[in-house]
Amino acid sequence: MTHKVRKVLYVRLPVWKIYPGGVIYIADFIHKLRPGVEQRILDFALIPASRRRRVLRALLEEFKPDVVAFSWRNMQTFGPHPENEALDVVMNFDYSPNPLKRLKSAFSALGIIYDYAASRINNFAFMKLVRKQLPAATVVVGGTAASIFGKHVIKKCPSNSIVVIGEGEPTMLSVVDGDESLEGHYYTKDEQGRIAHHSGQENFELENLTAPNFEYIESIFPGFREYLDQEIGVHTKRGCPFQCHFCLYNKIEGRRQRYRDPVEIVKEIETLNKVYGVEKIWFTDAQFCSTRPSMNHVERILDQMIARNVKVRWAGYLRLNFLNQEIARKMLLSGLDSIDLSFTGTQENIDRLTLGYKLKQQMEAFNLFKEAGHTDQKIKLYMPLNAPGETEEALLTNINKINELYTLFGRDNVLPFIFFIGVQPGTPIEDKLLREGYLKRGYNPLTLNPFTIKRLLYNPEPLGKMIGRAYLKALDKNNADFDYVGRATMKLLEEELLARQPG
Repeated sequence: MTHKVRKVLYVRLPVWKIYPGGVIYIADFIHKLRPGVEQRILDFALIPASRRRRVLRALLEEFKPDVVAFSWRNMQTFGPHPENEALDVVMNFDYSPNPLKRLKSAFSALGIIYDYAASRINNFAFMKLVRKQLPAATVVVGGTAASIFGKHVIKKCPSNSIVVIGEGEPTMLSVVDGDESLEGHYYTKDEQGRIAHHSGQENFELENLTAPNFEYIESIFPGFREYLDQEIGVHTKRGCPFQCHFCLYNKIEGRRQRYRDPVEIVKEIETLNKVYGVEKIWFTDAQFCSTRPSMNHVERILDQMIARNVKVRWAGYLRLNFLNQEIARKMLLSGLDSIDLSFTGTQENIDRLTLGYKLKQQMEAFNLFKEAGHTDQKIKLYMPLNAPGETEEALLTNINKINELYTLFGRDNVLPFIFFIGVQPGTPIEDKLLREGYLKRGYNPLTLNPFTIKRLLYNPEPLGKMIGRAYLKALDKNNADFDYVGRATMKLLEEELLARQPG
């Protein structure tokens, strides 16, 4: 690109209805620095599938953008989420004792794979539509899927495309300014279809991200108000210094933590709450609190929320290594809705997964919340069950730790979330499984082969069948003892593990 851009259209590719915070932050950032650039946001999550192509075509014709920036969130078939029953399907196919359920789950699995394949084809077709209708426009692709699978995405993009890895603000500003040499980390495909890779550091300083001008956002995004009755995402920092075995955050956002101004963060929350009536906030950081410096930043945010009397319920992923009673008290006073964190009940598993914390510290932090005035806030435990090296003994110890939390907070307030490690490209767990032969060298992480997909949702024997059967029994709503599925699964596993012990 050698010319400045006058118009930008952001297209959020189809996903379940979840607040499009990333697109909103970038559009607001560009507007504040380049107010002369016209922008629009089109969110396919709010448009029926049958109308998406027609709506895009009409908007391209009417608006005639110089740049069309696509935001792509999900790309893999195995990733369960609120609109996807992938985990239940896999469990039934592998472990249901009922042959009819196994057959039904096989058809369901094929349906899920078909939907994802069709979604990928359609997403690239939207890009090709842009190229056909506006031959001179630049296509930009960003979002989580682009950050993880950028080298795969760029191959399918039309000519004159850019795939952004990680944060998008520096690259988008370069694109808008028409710079020949762009900022950031990205792939390009030129007019001749040649692909190039440009590496870059995540060095964008977040002090530049002030509270969004929501009046402006509403003027360019007609669907904005359709999200106000649900949890709204707000981020406070980027970067993660940890390397958990299954996580890509430190590759997507970089290892260095960078912080937004707490005053601007709370100004954003206050506007959402007092002007738009938003009642629930989710802090979208890799972890809302994690390192000692980040705890200082968190406390400043909480102080601002309390001082401004912002009446929201908030949550976010927490790491509790450096929690103290005063911060626990301020979290509860400012509207903490739930305590969400990764949890495994043995230090051996924590170390094996390089989660970077001490179980003793974590358990002590739970006591701090209780002492600080915990009432009915849910304790949400995201448990990577059957991780590499886990044993029956470790699983039982894990369950015992959960029982301690039932005693501390009340059984109804503790929610163990059953999930299995999803193998992502470029993670330590992928490298380990390749070395051990569990995955084949050269495998395609975006494969549509159901047997490979199943292996990417890691739940091997000997524990796999026991966990799978317990999960399915817990899932059965016809069971007279039906409980929340995570609690019921852990109870069934405890009963079986105790029954196996000698004597």
